Amino acid sequence: MLKQINTTENQNDKLTEIIIGCCFQKHNELGHGFLEKIYANALKIKLNQAGLLFQAEKEFDVIFQDVNIGKFRCDLFVENQVIVELKSVTGFQPKLFQSQLLSYLKASKVKTGLLINFGNTSCEIKRLSV
Repeated sequence: MLKQINTTENQNDKLTEIIIGCCFQKHNELGHGFLEKIYANALKIKLNQAGLLFQAEKEFDVIFQDVNIGKFRCDLFVENQVIVELKSVTGFQPKLFQSQLLSYLKASKVKTGLLINFGNTSCEIKRLSV
């Protein structure tokens, strides 16, 4: 019996792999200790070099019972498929950051998100899906 492959999921896996590669390259070059905005600017350069399209500070509406009840702004929206939320926090990453990204995914109906922390000596990445 043949297993049906979800092409969107497969594309998102490849896309997140490229984004993660850009993050590690950037972190290896810059190291840790900078503000989030510095890492965001460097990552934008890496994403451009990788040939990826993205929107910085992309705004999404939050809809409840067909009423717009607010907005949120993600750090990067890559290839109209992956929300990327950046942090530069030293030490343990609070669960709050994961909850933030999950709520972004639910509100936007985007399936895949990456939570990336550049604050420690190694780049920490969590891939979340809904």
